[in-house]
Amino acid sequence: MTSDVNPDVVVVGGGNAALSAALAAIEQGANVLVLEKAPEYLRGGNSYFTGGLFRFAYDGLEDLLPLLPDMSEDEKSGIDVGSYTESAFYEDIMRVTEGLSDAQLVQTLVSQSLPTMRWLGEQGVPWILAYGRQAFRHDGVLRFWGGLIVEAVGGGKGLSDSQFELVNQKGGAIRYGAKASGLITNRRGEITGLTIRDENGFHDLECDSVVLACGGFEANSEMRTRYLGPGWELAKVRGTQFNTGDGIKMALDIGAQSFGHWSGCHAVAWDLNAPPTGDRNIADLFQKHSYPFGIIVNVDGERFVDEGADFRNYTYAKYGREILFQPQRAAFQIFDQKTKHLLRDEYDIPQVSKVEANTIEALADGLSIDREGLVNTVRQFNDAVQDGDYNPTALDGKHTLGIEPPKSNWALPIDSPPYMGYAVTCGITFTFGGLKINETGRVMDTEDAPIPGLYAAGELVGGLFYHNYPGGSGLMAGAVFGKIAGESAARYANTR
Repeated sequence: MTSDVNPDVVVVGGGNAALSAALAAIEQGANVLVLEKAPEYLRGGNSYFTGGLFRFAYDGLEDLLPLLPDMSEDEKSGIDVGSYTESAFYEDIMRVTEGLSDAQLVQTLVSQSLPTMRWLGEQGVPWILAYGRQAFRHDGVLRFWGGLIVEAVGGGKGLSDSQFELVNQKGGAIRYGAKASGLITNRRGEITGLTIRDENGFHDLECDSVVLACGGFEANSEMRTRYLGPGWELAKVRGTQFNTGDGIKMALDIGAQSFGHWSGCHAVAWDLNAPPTGDRNIADLFQKHSYPFGIIVNVDGERFVDEGADFRNYTYAKYGREILFQPQRAAFQIFDQKTKHLLRDEYDIPQVSKVEANTIEALADGLSIDREGLVNTVRQFNDAVQDGDYNPTALDGKHTLGIEPPKSNWALPIDSPPYMGYAVTCGITFTFGGLKINETGRVMDTEDAPIPGLYAAGELVGGLFYHNYPGGSGLMAGAVFGKIAGESAARYANTR
């Protein structure tokens, strides 16, 4: 490990974006120090709590084979991965963000997604097809769906552990329990170092460039309430307790430009009885993402979203917000035996908040849902289901008619007991507002000029996601812009 005295590049953060930046800067020959605010046993940022899935553009199976070198011929013949073109990736982001995403950022993300996946693989990050989360067997073939088909081996924990190990192996220094608390500039406005707080107090560290990649403000209840609005202080935090907006605040303090959807965030259905912040043993398994195959009701027994509006990948990040503003911040996902086999593995963990019953009335009582409300909702829903072919691997158009909200796809009557109900609430993942960067990862000031020596990547970059996001694009964006920021920061340091 190299010395962390007067490093060329300091990377602030310990998640996927930060470690991608560190690996890229090391590859450029820079002496790199990673500052991880958390102690070592809590390292990894939000990346640790993810499922480790990455969304990227590919034309077919041949594009995936360099990532999956051990795939057998039998495995190849039994799967259908389809394709996910750059134009489809671009259109998906723009569609779910209402066309508000910064076009240059999106184009960079889309065009660099596959090259960055291959680069991570070459660095030593291992990949596997997402069999358990993004594939269903249909007509004898295992079909992957939704443009999200590859995950890091070991999920988020595996991704985090492999990236930390790689940074160590390649000569980067990592300092744990070290919080960056301020950026230091000279009279020309150039970054010359930063102030750190650790167990020995505050001290200054000189460097040539800084990459900020320490997350958004989702774990800061005051900032959540200030920017997202009333009620958000009551949301559960899916991931790390250390993402409190430090990097954003440090940059704003020296004149960086705020950018993006500051009142928006990624929030999902999260187990009602989950702890206030992420549990490192359970990780992302408190999430409940199979709702397209059932119905969602509130404590009054009323539906409030179209569960089948789109693939789960394109709705789950915004439906958590809807749950937060239901009575008691609670909702209930209801399934019957016809779709039990489609439920993801997170529905089977011992810590799940679940009730199973042979009647809708008993299910309502067990979940503390208004009995009459749930019975009426299920009856009306069942009567509204239209005939059609059911296909969980496609937008099958099997819908309801005459009820509000409708269910646009995957509508099956809830009529095969025993019935299953899962209690969920709102779990916030990350915030969408942050710093403005350019195509080389440089942080821009309020006059749209780059701040010399300052770069950013990951969840604290604004302008990429508004209202919603396609699943897996957060980790992909962290890696793409982390790599770009790390390379740029190292090149800048080499000129000093």
